[in-house]
Amino acid sequence: MAVTFARGFRAGTAACGIKAFTTGASAIPTNQRDDLCVVHSAHPCDTGGVFTTNKVKSASVVIDQLHLQRNRVQALTINSGNANACTGAQGFRDALLMAKLSADRLDLDPDQVLVSSTGVIGRFLPMDAIKPGIAQACETLSPDGGESAARAIMTTDTHPKTAHVEVDVGGVTVRVGGMCKGSGMIHPNMATMLAYITTDAAVEAGLMARMVKTVADRSFNQVTVDGDSSTNDSFLILANGAAGNEPVRAGSVEEEQLQAALTHVAQELSRAIARDGEGATKLITVKVLDAATNDEARTAARAVASSSLVKTAVHGGDPNWGRIVCALGYSGAELALDRLHLTVGGLVVFERGSGVDVDLAAVRRAFEQPEIEIVAKLGLAEGSAEAWGCDLSEEYVRINADYTT
Repeated sequence: MAVTFARGFRAGTAACGIKAFTTGASAIPTNQRDDLCVVHSAHPCDTGGVFTTNKVKSASVVIDQLHLQRNRVQALTINSGNANACTGAQGFRDALLMAKLSADRLDLDPDQVLVSSTGVIGRFLPMDAIKPGIAQACETLSPDGGESAARAIMTTDTHPKTAHVEVDVGGVTVRVGGMCKGSGMIHPNMATMLAYITTDAAVEAGLMARMVKTVADRSFNQVTVDGDSSTNDSFLILANGAAGNEPVRAGSVEEEQLQAALTHVAQELSRAIARDGEGATKLITVKVLDAATNDEARTAARAVASSSLVKTAVHGGDPNWGRIVCALGYSGAELALDRLHLTVGGLVVFERGSGVDVDLAAVRRAFEQPEIEIVAKLGLAEGSAEAWGCDLSEEYVRINADYTT
């Protein structure tokens, strides 16, 4: 289940050969996979979005920020293989044209369509291929198209990333579904990541814009793979009201219920990104407990998950817990070393200001598992957070050394 799990959403896809055009291939592979999708809602959506903090932004990001001001979005058009970033005025014209072509096919206004692009930076979109692709995707819209859409937005991802959940909101069953892509150039705040969550919940106008940053802070902004923040990062939440519940209002119990469901889906997608990091063989979960504040917990957890020294130690199975303590120390979060309690894979490695007599062979075995959990209790207050990362391998270098070739 993916973005079409929620009622009223459909998706369609097309194979345009975008990456072949972008990288200058002499011919489009005959087995070219889908690389463009359109997601359509039967009803206008209350929509919220957060985008890259990189000062270099894709044309699609700028256009979406403008279209969101009207808050009547009803469709998404997404391409992979070309980022449409650093492409000047032509890039903006192409992003606007993608919105217009989709709107014409779906009987919408262009500002009701959001566009996203991901892939190689600095190349113009092959619009002669994208134009018929949009037409085909719109013609094949289906409630069953969510999984195909999740595949169409992949770049170096090894598999599609989707999640879904049902939740009771005010006595009505509401559906939440999502998809994302992301494998490299992943680092808060946000990652090289496109993420879309849809829900059929009815909400008061502006609620998704109010909620989206909180959801991102608890999920996508806690994912790191390689320390690079992309030009195209986009996270969107769309609520179309098809469930028929009383509109969820800010400050209500129903808002808490819906936000919990949205956060659950976002966190499942976040873990999938970390698990599928470029060249990754292991998922690293970092939990920070008893921090001074939740924000400080997030800061400390991200520092550990993003440390290249921690990531390489995990990859090599090196039981070097000192790198974890070091990352906590430079994170900027408040830290009292004599209160720190640190475990790796459930094994206590540090407490009361110093390392403990632990079986390093057991720590090594913990580092060799496909999923490694690091828990740091700071002993200061009640702040808590999680972050997700992956090991850093030789394969990561190979993938990114050959990215455009």
